[in-house]
Amino acid sequence: MASIFTKIINGNIPCYKVAEDNDFIAFFDISPLKKGHTLVVPKLEIDYIFDNSDETLSKILVFARKVAKAIERNVECKRIGLIVVGLEVPHTHIHLVPIDHEKDLVFANPRVKMSTEEFTELSKKIYDTFKINN
Repeated sequence: MASIFTKIINGNIPCYKVAEDNDFIAFFDISPLKKGHTLVVPKLEIDYIFDNSDETLSKILVFARKVAKAIERNVECKRIGLIVVGLEVPHTHIHLVPIDHEKDLVFANPRVKMSTEEFTELSKKIYDTFKINN
């Protein structure tokens, strides 16, 4: 059965996309830790990150760096934190979270509430920045 991320990749479920290339897609977490919290996902559905090929592991980090730079240009923060948990959805994914403190990366923290308009506006800004710089 296809993961929720594969359904997003295939266009069966909508998302707030911030970047995409032939191998990866990046979109907002709909229950973000911080404004701009983004998921980076390979289009090939493999559950566990360390079951991916060396090539995919290398390429996902390069893609994630480009996405992180686009987020930084549009969300005020000290840096972008990176987390790989891998238990919530059986499809490899990386969390990119704008942070000012280490505690910003704690999943037990209250989630940020954003309106559809806020998600849409920010995703467009980040997507446009990503496209211009890549």
